[in-house]
Amino acid sequence: MRVDLLSREYPPEVYGGAGVHVAELVHALRRDIDVRVRCFGAPRGEAHTHSYGVPEELATANGALATLGVDLQMAQDVEGADIVHSHTWYANGAGHLAKLLHGVPHVVTAHSLEPLRPWKAEQLGGGYRISSWIERTAFEAADAVIAVSNGMRRDILRCYPALDEQRVHVVYNGIDLERWKPLRDPDLVRSLGMDPDRRAVVFVGRITRQKGLPYLLRAARLLPPDVQLVLCAGAPDTPEILAEVTAGVQLLQAERDGVVWLDRLLSQTELSAVLTASTVFVCPSVYEPLGIVNLEAMACGLPVVGTATGGIPEVVSDGVTGRLVPIDQATDGTGTPLDPDRFVADLAATLIEVLDDQARAAVMGEAGRRRAETEFSWNQIATQTREIYNALVH
Repeated sequence: MRVDLLSREYPPEVYGGAGVHVAELVHALRRDIDVRVRCFGAPRGEAHTHSYGVPEELATANGALATLGVDLQMAQDVEGADIVHSHTWYANGAGHLAKLLHGVPHVVTAHSLEPLRPWKAEQLGGGYRISSWIERTAFEAADAVIAVSNGMRRDILRCYPALDEQRVHVVYNGIDLERWKPLRDPDLVRSLGMDPDRRAVVFVGRITRQKGLPYLLRAARLLPPDVQLVLCAGAPDTPEILAEVTAGVQLLQAERDGVVWLDRLLSQTELSAVLTASTVFVCPSVYEPLGIVNLEAMACGLPVVGTATGGIPEVVSDGVTGRLVPIDQATDGTGTPLDPDRFVADLAATLIEVLDDQARAAVMGEAGRRRAETEFSWNQIATQTREIYNALVH
């Protein structure tokens, strides 16, 4: 069987969880399947991996149109595949066109949904309507849709009611447990500006509306003064959200010390060391289909405090591997808390609860590592994905 896997992100050009997922899935699938990767960006040196740039004529076009220019090239080259598997709307157009052009089954993995990210209009302008059209068209015509959590599956069927629910499968994101494990390196974390001898809350994520970073910055003002806040946050969606986060960080830094903002993409070694040196990981997202960062934290033995939304409750077992923060959200697609002040206060209170009982926090961290080992291995995820492929070609 030959599978052509289409993605905007692929190492070394990885910006978020979808890119991590694709890289790990390809590695696991290639043990017994011929997988050809087709991705955006600069040429890669990896065998059976093909890169595509934006056509020169579209270099200054709206981002959605530039994406379509890449998708057209990908779709042409899929000829000879038995299955095409696309990830995110950026590659969904290529997958759908390849299905029509070459008559092969199209599998979509949903890492997020455009109707639930209306703030993308800030980034794409009218291109957001194009990205939404691409996603809807590809999903409704796909032979199989993979959701990365049961919460995501519910969102897919709610946003796209024309979909046959029998075609929507749940296959969790995973974690490489050999790469992600506790790493104690006090000198390394000191070189990054963090004090390994102080209690610390750590956040990892892109600067985007869905990650809830402004709410965390407000909650951090309520934390005890000895607690550090370590923000591994970069790749802003828009200048506006970057400006909002920058103002929030500067206000916090004026009020307290121990506010560390690492705005570059950390290496896996650096991030493992930062996670291991912290007391608690925080995921204040208002939209999160699953959250690979939560798995990375758990694999490093860290308890997770996360919002009780999307797929987070399927990863974080409340009271066992961390704590869930309740949230009442708007149903207009933004996920905005209906009572932001209450959400901020609850987030701060839950973080303080975990910070103040470090013995229990350590026990929850150990339980998180065990949960990652038993339920989120890439071998298990690759097996489930192959079963979906086999059902479509046999």
